[in-house]
Amino acid sequence: MKKIEAVIRPFRIDDVREALAEIGVRGLTLTEVKGYGRQKGHTELYRGSEYQMDFLPKMKIEVIVADPMADKVVDTIMKAAKTGQVGDGKIFVSNIEDVIRVRTGESGEEAL
Repeated sequence: MKKIEAVIRPFRIDDVREALAEIGVRGLTLTEVKGYGRQKGHTELYRGSEYQMDFLPKMKIEVIVADPMADKVVDTIMKAAKTGQVGDGKIFVSNIEDVIRVRTGESGEEAL
């Protein structure tokens, strides 16, 4: 099993969620996060004063899928989240040893 974590622009979340649902992803976890990469934040004007925003708002999606589905999920997120500009985000893929459904005690891919 694979855990796919994607940090994307907030306004792209609906497109990504719909695209994942279309390919059969049944569940995901969504978290509002802040961070920076190559953008290194930006300057904003508030009541006539400039101030530096070091951390930009992003959305973090976490999805656990069976190994054969991982590449399809990554491709789907990339296509749905891409704007072509710096700051589109990152996708991280890691191995998951086990998953256990609390309600039934099922484990492995059956628990997904």
